[in-house]
Amino acid sequence: MSELQYQIRPYADHDFEAIQRLNVAEGWSNLVARADETKRAFAASNVAYVVVIDGTVSGYIRGMTDTAITLYICELLIADSARGQGLGQALLGHVHALYPATRLEILASASSHSFYEQLGYRPFYGFRKTIDATVTTPPTSL
Repeated sequence: MSELQYQIRPYADHDFEAIQRLNVAEGWSNLVARADETKRAFAASNVAYVVVIDGTVSGYIRGMTDTAITLYICELLIADSARGQGLGQALLGHVHALYPATRLEILASASSHSFYEQLGYRPFYGFRKTIDATVTTPPTSL
């Protein structure tokens, strides 16, 4: 059996449709329904990479870092057909190697916790407040 050939490269605008197809397949409906905001989030994130197999975007990672203390991963998603081949771990390793002195904080779901635990990550307590879906832009201050 040959080793999987893949490329990790920075996100580009033309990747967005493929990313949204991955989000649809995963059932991440909030990212799909709020496509304009999701696209703006990618543009504003200083950590955004895709993994490509045979010319097809097969996964992505998006996050933010201050480059010194914290590297925060907002989303990590691998196509169902490409799972189990080390691509999620490769994406995590790739971005952490760019900022090796940072701690890695990851937003995870109940279904993904075992993936992170097997890689040596530990759970921690946190909070989330979801904004009203009718709000599309932040309020401006006077």
